[in-house]
Amino acid sequence: MSKDFHDQGPRRVGQVKEVTSLANPIIKDIKALTNKKSREESGTFLAEGLKLVIDAIELGWTIRTLVYAKAAKGKPLVEQMAARTVAAGGLVLEVSEKVIASITRRDNPQMVVGIFEQRWKALRDIRPRDGETWVALDRVRDPGNLGTIIRTADAAGASGVILVGEATDPFSLETVRATMGSVFAVPVARATPEEFIAWRKSAGVSIVATHLAGAVDYRTIDYRKKPVVLLMGNEQSGLPDQLAREADALARIPQQGRADSLNLAVATAVMLFEARRHLLSLAEGK
Repeated sequence: MSKDFHDQGPRRVGQVKEVTSLANPIIKDIKALTNKKSREESGTFLAEGLKLVIDAIELGWTIRTLVYAKAAKGKPLVEQMAARTVAAGGLVLEVSEKVIASITRRDNPQMVVGIFEQRWKALRDIRPRDGETWVALDRVRDPGNLGTIIRTADAAGASGVILVGEATDPFSLETVRATMGSVFAVPVARATPEEFIAWRKSAGVSIVATHLAGAVDYRTIDYRKKPVVLLMGNEQSGLPDQLAREADALARIPQQGRADSLNLAVATAVMLFEARRHLLSLAEGK
């Protein structure tokens, strides 16, 4: 990676640069963040749009680089975010629309893109308290599903998402888009199945898993007794026996009609809002 991109940090004096060439090494490094390997090596990811950039900065995420199109120059909020990026030691790039379109891989791109440091919640630090709900996803594969679940978890007031096994990357461009900014508000942890099982034994939680063999109507479960972890299976194969055995309740969502299953994100939403129904009120809404 180019030195300018890789060396960004809170102790470095921020800079502003104008870039018009697609061959610029910094632009090449930013474009490489569409690949998981580059994201892992750099520990960074892309977020598109001024709203997402503002949300991330306001929530304390570390910005490495702010990229904006020339057409956005002079807009007060863009200028504010540029100033905060420079103050944090980040790099600000003013680029042509051609460059920003190549970064986002869109014909009509957002005018602002931020490159942020990834943030993971350590599983060992998760100690759910009364009234908390966590979502655990076994080998979730689809970026759109994961992004929608993170967004839904945020909307329902869940405390976070735990990715179990080999999962899609929550910091991929597609997933971040689907979260609509909730990736910055919802903690995400990752674990092997063995680590998750070891954690649940000491976490003091009630595991409610959805399963085709579930005998319990999800609406009849008591979600108040303990902090709840909703354990959802893989899109194609569902929960493996290794994880299903850890559940305190194997639940099923009653269905009618010809469809034999629900989309994972939809099923998770149904479970989340039922598990938190006693905690949600319109009077407390925004």
